[in-house]
Amino acid sequence: MSLIEDLKWRHACKRMNGTKVPQEKIDRILEAINLAPTSLGLQAFKVLVIENQQLKEQILAEACPQQPVKECSHLLVFTTYTQITEKTLDEYFTLIEKVRNPGKEWCDHYREKIEGFMEKNYSNTENWLASQVYIALGVACTAAANERVDSVPIEGFSKEALNKVLNLHEKGLASVVLLPLGYKDEANDWLNNVPKVRKDNKDLFEVIK
Repeated sequence: MSLIEDLKWRHACKRMNGTKVPQEKIDRILEAINLAPTSLGLQAFKVLVIENQQLKEQILAEACPQQPVKECSHLLVFTTYTQITEKTLDEYFTLIEKVRNPGKEWCDHYREKIEGFMEKNYSNTENWLASQVYIALGVACTAAANERVDSVPIEGFSKEALNKVLNLHEKGLASVVLLPLGYKDEANDWLNNVPKVRKDNKDLFEVIK
């Protein structure tokens, strides 16, 4: 199957039937998220993978009253770090040295670059971190479509309530967006088999030569 066929197949699944997604499919979707591009390569986010049905129902009741949250097989909660700390950078450069071994001089120079960027953009850090999550979210939706697993990105929830339910602030994390993964309830998913509404390419793209 081609990428374009995958994207044509994908839609925002409004109701799911609770059927379990095979673990190997979930693993490939998570690996795709891990391979998503992020600014500076920092991967300053964490994705919680929730299978516990009681917890999904608690999230539905207290933070996000949208049915796919409890009907899905796996609920992905995309979170960002609340701040980039020295510990964050220490761990990042330990990993770089382990994988690439570029040498101390290169690492010191790149760390200075990152620290300079962070200082310059300090007031916009929250938005910058959230932007990285949305890149990973797009990759996750595409990977799910490739596996023929339904998904629906959800922003309509109380971040404060979800942070509390999952004790995210205590972990130095903050919720950004949800992605239920599962299989459509064909009888109740009103977007199932409904044509996509998309602009014509000539209205969406402008070629500048």
